[in-house]
Amino acid sequence: MMVLSSTDPNYRQCTFTVMDNIADPNITFDKDGICNYYHDYKEVEMELVLKGEAGKKKVQELAESIRKKGKGNQYDCLIGLSGGVDSSYVAWQVKELGLNPLAVHLDNGWDSELAVKNIENIITRLGFDLFTLVVNWEEFRDIQLAYLRASVVDIEVVSDHAILASMYKLAKDKGIETIISGTNVVTEHIMPPGWIYPKMDFINLKDIHDQYGKQKRKTFPTFDFKKHVYYSAFLKLNPISILNYVPYNKKEVKRFIQEKLDWKDYGGKHYESIFTKFYQAYILPEKFKIDKRKPHLSTLIASGQMSREDALKELALPLYDPRQLMDDKEYVLKKFNIDQTEFERIMNMAPRRHEEFRTDKRLKDGYMKFLQKTRKLRNFIQGKAS
Repeated sequence: MMVLSSTDPNYRQCTFTVMDNIADPNITFDKDGICNYYHDYKEVEMELVLKGEAGKKKVQELAESIRKKGKGNQYDCLIGLSGGVDSSYVAWQVKELGLNPLAVHLDNGWDSELAVKNIENIITRLGFDLFTLVVNWEEFRDIQLAYLRASVVDIEVVSDHAILASMYKLAKDKGIETIISGTNVVTEHIMPPGWIYPKMDFINLKDIHDQYGKQKRKTFPTFDFKKHVYYSAFLKLNPISILNYVPYNKKEVKRFIQEKLDWKDYGGKHYESIFTKFYQAYILPEKFKIDKRKPHLSTLIASGQMSREDALKELALPLYDPRQLMDDKEYVLKKFNIDQTEFERIMNMAPRRHEEFRTDKRLKDGYMKFLQKTRKLRNFIQGKAS
C-alpha cells in the first residue's frame, strides 16, 4: 500500500488543525480547507462540555447525587489512577467536591518510575485509599505479543480492557455505584476511527489471542458483551466524565498539579507507561505510519488551548531521542522475551484490521435494535416506577 507523504502533490492538511490525509485518507475539507474533524469536535463540545456556571451547577449536582447513592458505604465512587495528567486532575477534583473515592491502579508491568511516584504523591497528599490490580505478567505479556503478531493497530486494547473489566467488577463487589472517568472532550476527542478499536470487544480479543497466543487465559480480567449489558443497563454503572464540566486547560492543569500534588511531567500523552511510549512514538509511526500527536494537538487547537503554529512546531520535533529509543527498545524486547529478528519480522508484517478477526458487532447491533423496539415500553415502565 502506497503511503502519502507531505511532499506529494495530493497531500492536504486542514487549515485550522494539523490533521491531514496522511492521518486519515478519508478526511474531508470544507470550502475554507477546514477538516471534518474540527467540525465534529465543535458539535461534540457543544453537546457534552458545560462551561462557567452551567458546569459548576452540573458538578455540584453530580457530587450531591454521588454522596447520596454512596451513603453508608465505605466509598462513594471509584476513580482510576495512572499517574497521568487526566486521572491526577480527576483525583484533585474529587477531593475538592468532598467525595470519598477508592482509587484504582492497574499494574500491568509497564509503569515508569515517574508514574509510580506520581501515584504515591497523589495518594499521600489527598489521603485516598489505593487498590492496585496486579495482572499476571506471563498472561498479559502473551496477549500483548498476540496483538503484535496479529499485526493489528490497537495494542492498547489489552491494557484498557483489563482496567475497565477490573474496575466494573470492583465497583460491583464493593457496592460502589459511581465510576468517575478521566476521559474528556477538550484534550482528546479527535482521533481517526481507523487508529483505535472498541476496548470492550472481548470476542475480538479472544480470537486474536486464540490464534496468536501461546498460553491460556486464566486470570486476565475479561468483560464480554453480557457483562457490559449487565453492568451498564442493570447496575447503571456508566462512567461519568467529570472533566467535561470543569475548566480544563492542559498546560494550566499541569502547572497546577505540579504545585499541589508534586506531580512530575513524563513528556507525552500516556507516556506514564513505558510500553505506551514505545508503542505511540515508535511502533505506530514506523509500522502503521501513524503520528498520534496530530489528533492530540488538533484537539488542543480546536478547544482553544494551542495555536496551530505552535502545534506545527511540535510536530517538527522528533518523536524519540535516538539514545532513549535505543534504551527503550532494548528494555521492551527483553521484557517481551523476543529477539531483534522476531521484532523486525513483526514490524515488517502488513497491518491487518481488527475486523478480520471475530467481533461482537452482531451482538451490539442486535442489542441496539432491541433497545429501539422497546424504548416506548421502557419509558412507560420507568414513568410508572417514578
